[in-house]
Amino acid sequence: MNSGTSAPQKVTSNPTNTDVNYVIKEHYNYTGKLNESVDTGIKVTSVVFIIICCFIILENIFVLLTIWKTKKFHRPMYYFIGNLALSDLLAGVAYTANLLLSGHKTYSLTPNQWFVREGSMFVALSASVFSLLAIAIERYITMLKMKLHNDSNSFRSFLLISACWVISAILGGLPIMGWNCKNLLSNCSTVLPLYHKHYILFCTTVFTGLLLSIVVLYCRIYSMVRTRSRRLTFRKNITKATRSSEKSLALLKTVIIVLSVFIACWAPLFILLLLDVGCKVKACPILYKAEYFLVLAVLNSATNPIIYTLTNKEMRRAFIKILCCCKCSPADSGTKFKRPIIGGMEFSRSKSDNSSHPQKEDGDHPETIMSSGNVTSSS
Repeated sequence: MNSGTSAPQKVTSNPTNTDVNYVIKEHYNYTGKLNESVDTGIKVTSVVFIIICCFIILENIFVLLTIWKTKKFHRPMYYFIGNLALSDLLAGVAYTANLLLSGHKTYSLTPNQWFVREGSMFVALSASVFSLLAIAIERYITMLKMKLHNDSNSFRSFLLISACWVISAILGGLPIMGWNCKNLLSNCSTVLPLYHKHYILFCTTVFTGLLLSIVVLYCRIYSMVRTRSRRLTFRKNITKATRSSEKSLALLKTVIIVLSVFIACWAPLFILLLLDVGCKVKACPILYKAEYFLVLAVLNSATNPIIYTLTNKEMRRAFIKILCCCKCSPADSGTKFKRPIIGGMEFSRSKSDNSSHPQKEDGDHPETIMSSGNVTSSS
C-alpha cells in the first residue's frame, strides 16, 4: 500500500500480445480487486440482479407503450414521463450488460471497452436523475404560473429532454475522452479501477447537487400549496380552507414518499463514492461490495414507474388496458384529460379554466389542492 505522499505510480506497457489485458489487470491488482481464479460462471447474486433488471426493462417498456398508444398522453408533461421511462429502461439494459461482462470477462476487455461498459451505466443513470429534475422543474413552473402547459410548450419540453441526454452523455464520456487514471495508479478509484478519483468526486458532487435541487423544488411546490391554503383562511372561506388544508397534508405525504424513495436509493451510493475518494487503496473493505450499492440505485428505476406513472389514475387505467391487450373504447377517448404534477398527483383544468373569461388577479387564481392523490383546480 502506497503512502499518501509517495510519487504517482505510472503504468508501464507490457510489449506482448496481452498488452491490453495487462492494463486492466494492473489496475485491478493495484486496487485489490484482481481475482484471476474467479469462477467462469455467473454468481447467484448476479442472477438475482439480472432478474431485477428484466423486471425494470419490462415495466418501463409497458410505460412507453402506454404513452405511445394513448393519444391523450401525447402532451409535454407525458413526454417527461416517457423520457424517464426510457432512461430507466436503458439503465436496466446497461446494468444487465455490465453484469454479463463482469467477472473473468473483465480481464479480456480493452480499456475502451471497459470505459463503454461503465460509461453506459453512468449515462443511463444520469439521464434518469436528470429526468427526475426536469419533471420537478416542469411541475414547479406549472404551479408558479398556475396554468397548464399546452402544445406550444413542446419546444421547451424537448429542449429539457435533449439537455438531459447531452449532459448525461458528456458526463459518462469524460473518462474515455481522457479523464481517467490509466497512467497514474495512485489516483485510481477502488470501485472503478480505471476511473480517476477526481472524476468520481466530480460526479458525486453533480448528483448530490441534483438531489438537493429536486428536494428544494418539491418543498417549494408544497410551500406554494400551503400558502394558497392560508390565503383562503384569511379570506374567511372556512369550507375551502379546511378542504385545502386536508389536501395539502395529502400532498405533503406524497412529496415525502417521492423524496424518501429517491434519497434511499441514491444516498448510499453517494456515500460509498465519497469513501472511495477519501480512502487509501485497500483501506476500506466496504468498497469491494459496491455492486450492492449500485443495484440499490438501479432499483430507483423500478420505483419511478410506480411513483410517477401508476399512481396517476388515467395512466393506470391505460396501463392496465395495454397490459391486458385491450383497446380503449371510443368513450374513453373523450374522458377528461388530467396531467400529473408529481408522482401520485394529477393536475386538471377546472370548469373556469376552459371558459372564455380572462384570468383573475393572483388572489383569485384557482387554488391548487390535492384529493385522494389527485391535484385538481377548484374555483
